[in-house]
Amino acid sequence: MKNPYLKTKRLADVIAAITALGTYKFYKLDMKGWSDRISGKANAEHWKAIFLEHPEFFRLDSDGAKASLVWRRQFPKTYHVDRKEDVPLPDGQKSHPDNGRFSRRPLEPVEITALINVATNLHDRALEQHKARRWWIPLFTGVLALIGAVIGGWLSGGAF
Repeated sequence: MKNPYLKTKRLADVIAAITALGTYKFYKLDMKGWSDRISGKANAEHWKAIFLEHPEFFRLDSDGAKASLVWRRQFPKTYHVDRKEDVPLPDGQKSHPDNGRFSRRPLEPVEITALINVATNLHDRALEQHKARRWWIPLFTGVLALIGAVIGGWLSGGAF
């Protein structure tokens, strides 16, 4: 299977998705919503593919309709999206009464930077592995050149 980081513009797409999913006030949206937020285009299938091919960062809900950033899913739903602050849960309650206006908190800039660094390192590693698989090409080319020289010398009547 080809490493998804080797696809054209993949690292840029992953970084854009990390940034959008990490900072938007709601932690999960449907594919159309993320597509609009990330690229301003109606290419929801493209972004769904990005989310599916990079489970190290993204997850889909059980219906496969909404995507979120794994790191944000670890926070409680105590971030009030209008007030832009964490609001502690009332004692003994598992959620806020106005649950529609609460989400998981956005990531801090340092957290976004950490995820981008991970994506960059995974991309670099994929490139190195791809290059390492081609070790045999210079060797094979040299052998072909040697065989060509031997055959050329033999056909010209020369002796080695």
